[in-house]
Amino acid sequence: MPKQTPCLWFDGQAEEAAAHYTAIFPNSSVGEISHYGPNMPMPEGTAMTVGFTLDGQEYVGLNGGPQFPFSEAISFQITCADQEEADHYWNRLTEGGEESMCGWLKDKFGVSWQVMPAELMSLLRDPDPGRAQRATEAMLSMRRIDLAEIKRAADQVSV
Repeated sequence: MPKQTPCLWFDGQAEEAAAHYTAIFPNSSVGEISHYGPNMPMPEGTAMTVGFTLDGQEYVGLNGGPQFPFSEAISFQITCADQEEADHYWNRLTEGGEESMCGWLKDKFGVSWQVMPAELMSLLRDPDPGRAQRATEAMLSMRRIDLAEIKRAADQVSV
């Protein structure tokens, strides 16, 4: 399969975003930066593209201007080992951004992320339909995923 590298269109913040993300994710780094030259759409010397790697996944940030803002139609899902790891990403990525529902957030650049502990999916797909339903209802009421609360809801039995 050919290599895939997501390209994120920024309005002048590609370098700042790359530095921000690489400070959050382990095993990450900023790579090559190309710059706009004379007679180009942005001022000469402005970063045009910024390559960066987040825990082994390569990305490119493109300073393309305001024409194409980010939306929730595209998001990056972070499957975390546990609640502590999920809280790390949630807290860091919501700094200057905004919380949404069900583990979704927009960071300060407008990029959408889904932050969830790995165990969440097994709770939502539990073979017991009642347990799965209670877990799903609990998740739908949350912003930041609280795995302990979802487990408590899943384990409640109505009489």
